[in-house]
Amino acid sequence: MLKITDLHASYGGSLILQGIDLTVAAGKITAIMGRNGMGKTTLMKTIVGLLPALSGSIHLNDAPITNLPPHKIAAEGVGYVPQGREIFSDFSVWENLKLATLRFPRQKRQVPSQLFDYFPILEERKNQRAGSFSGGEQQMLAMARALVADPGLLLLDEPSEGIQPSIVQEIARILREINRKTGLTVVVVEQNVDMILDMADSCAFLEKGRIVETCPADALRQDDTLITKYMAV
Repeated sequence: MLKITDLHASYGGSLILQGIDLTVAAGKITAIMGRNGMGKTTLMKTIVGLLPALSGSIHLNDAPITNLPPHKIAAEGVGYVPQGREIFSDFSVWENLKLATLRFPRQKRQVPSQLFDYFPILEERKNQRAGSFSGGEQQMLAMARALVADPGLLLLDEPSEGIQPSIVQEIARILREINRKTGLTVVVVEQNVDMILDMADSCAFLEKGRIVETCPADALRQDDTLITKYMAV
């Protein structure tokens, strides 16, 4: 599905990614974990074309997408929910979702009704101003907006940030349900260990700009050595 080879990228003049190698299996949920400042967000932004790769390659379904413009990467089937969600707070829920359809021809600008099976609160409050939502509700809206285009790969950056634990659990459940029902491939950057153990199939640990360990999530449920090694402050 997604294959990253020897990827280097910088941010703010500093070399952040220093040879990332990562393979993401189709139809699985892969977590990327690590302490702050290790390059997780830089990796996500480089995949979606918001930051340039200095060297290395990114392939999606065997096709190169390295340094394509973001709109072309999106057209290849990549959805992205950035850290902080970046919804349009002065727009209604429905307007936020409709904005995600604008890249389609006019006759195809439809919000899929099945989205509301996963996020019923968005249908119930579709005329409500998005900025009046709680952090968890805004995260659901951001996820739904990314899913409007029916991507094959969904990238999420810190989806639990600033959200109460019960809503984090609900978001993890929804993502797992979507993954199981649709085969959507998910890559999630996250420091919330409980969320990852609830939903992930595999984990990759990022340290100083490199992937240093990978393992099945089941292994972490049995032994937290890697979590202590790479997540403890």
